[in-house]
Amino acid sequence: MKTWDAVVVGSGPNGLSAAVALARAGHSVKVIEGQSTLGGGARTLPLTLPGFQHDLCSAIHPLAFNSPFFKELELEKHGVEYVHSPYALAHPLGDGAAVLERSVEATAANLGEDEGAWLRVMKPLVRDFEVLTHLMYSPITKPPLRAPFAAANFGLKALQSAFWFAEENFVTPEAKALLAGCAAHSFSPLTAPLTNAFAMLLAVAGQVAGWPLVRGGSQKLIDALTALLLRNGGEVERDRPITSLEQLPPSRLVLFDTHAHVMARICRDALPGWYHALLRNFELAPGVFKLDYALSGPMPWRSADCAGAATLHLGGTLPELAESEARLSRGEPPERPYVLVAQQSLFDDSRAPEGRHTLWAYCHVPNASDLDVTAQLEAQLERYAPGFQRLVLAKTAKRTSQMESMNAANVGGDISGGAVEGLQVFLRPAYATPNPKVLLCSSSAPPGPGVHGMCGYWAAQVALKKLRGGRS
Repeated sequence: MKTWDAVVVGSGPNGLSAAVALARAGHSVKVIEGQSTLGGGARTLPLTLPGFQHDLCSAIHPLAFNSPFFKELELEKHGVEYVHSPYALAHPLGDGAAVLERSVEATAANLGEDEGAWLRVMKPLVRDFEVLTHLMYSPITKPPLRAPFAAANFGLKALQSAFWFAEENFVTPEAKALLAGCAAHSFSPLTAPLTNAFAMLLAVAGQVAGWPLVRGGSQKLIDALTALLLRNGGEVERDRPITSLEQLPPSRLVLFDTHAHVMARICRDALPGWYHALLRNFELAPGVFKLDYALSGPMPWRSADCAGAATLHLGGTLPELAESEARLSRGEPPERPYVLVAQQSLFDDSRAPEGRHTLWAYCHVPNASDLDVTAQLEAQLERYAPGFQRLVLAKTAKRTSQMESMNAANVGGDISGGAVEGLQVFLRPAYATPNPKVLLCSSSAPPGPGVHGMCGYWAAQVALKKLRGGRS
């Protein structure tokens, strides 16, 4: 049998990025995927009716758009087309909406009393976006040493909780809600330290570069990475779930694009007991409950501004969002959940038949909770788009167990590769493990969740040193 330089288990954006980086360096690489479709959380599938294309998990791609590795690969030359809606995101409040525009000045101009405060907080971060990009996409071991003041300015804001930062700096419900909606991407209580890091990074990215979707679906990112891998001599095998190391072909290295807990389960005694104990202490993130809709027309939002954004955050004011995420942290099901919504078909006519539309929506639930919260999620949609259910042609729901069955990396519905809270924001499992042959390249490793490929890229750098005989 052929001995590969590296075998990658899992074909998500990080696994494929690691494989591409190794193949471009001249190494033999094979990717093994348990599902019939490559991509992990970045797949696009006909989940409702013929002609309707739905993103299985990831849907909107500010992190992919700004990813240093994806830019190096020039994915646009391989079929990836980013589509920007007029607004980066909308956050409906009553009959109106707070809007994050692709300009800090334009965003501030819509915030009334908070115009000056928004500019004071955001303009320095917009100016230092290159430094923030480095922080966003690098492990903590690689600080931006050439820009210490910019990093310190961000760090002082990032260490705070989003709730208190919003309360201290803004007075309008709109400004507070914009910040809170971005912070809630952390799956953490908004009163927790470091949640403001998510708020700042996502808000600034939207105002500098936007929050685009990919024409044709997130699958196009995967297709481009796969094409690059094959072009550089790599191979791919589908429909082959891996449950033990013995099932893998001979190789010098094995890279896991799986949750760290899944890697431990597969490796068993190939990893020492003390390392298994450490990984057991690596906390899971909450899960998600997801709905996909085929609609006969566009959503009837109460605010016309909502039709200008591919991404929406539903959940009301800062206190309402804080209460929803606090319930989650206590292991309680949401009553008025924070709902992330994507309406890609308004801006990408390849997603649905002419005149028809898709809607993508999920909310947070406790990890491994298999509750069906369709009623609670739809109540939030109805709150801001009354009568929308008259448009529903078909819908599918996915509980946490179904999210995991469609992607084994989503342990208990955790789409983040592990909680991003407290010290786990920074101190995630390293790429190298105690077994010199085994590496972790998934979002369980730094810099963490999101479709950006950088966990895979950095793991590949460690793998390259090993393959050259150097120290990692």
